Amino acid sequence: MPTDFAELKRQLLQTDEEYRHLATEHHHLDEQLHDLAIRNYLSEPEQLHEVTLKKRKLQLKDQMENIVRRHSAGDHAHAAHG
Repeated sequence: MPTDFAELKRQLLQTDEEYRHLATEHHHLDEQLHDLAIRNYLSEPEQLHEVTLKKRKLQLKDQMENIVRRHSAGDHAHAAHG
């Protein structure tokens, strides 16, 4: 199992369906936020939507990081017993 976090994330994208789903949703939110960011003006509802998107994106990132930590901790446990 990889010890490098970037490599672990790449592996999780290939092997962990939950992580892959979260990463896909995170990417879609990032695209929506980019579309809002390049606009000159956002209406009040659009501004609220932007804040909501940012909060959801952070939640997804936290969930993804928890999966990475869980897998990383599992690697350390295997190394300690190996």
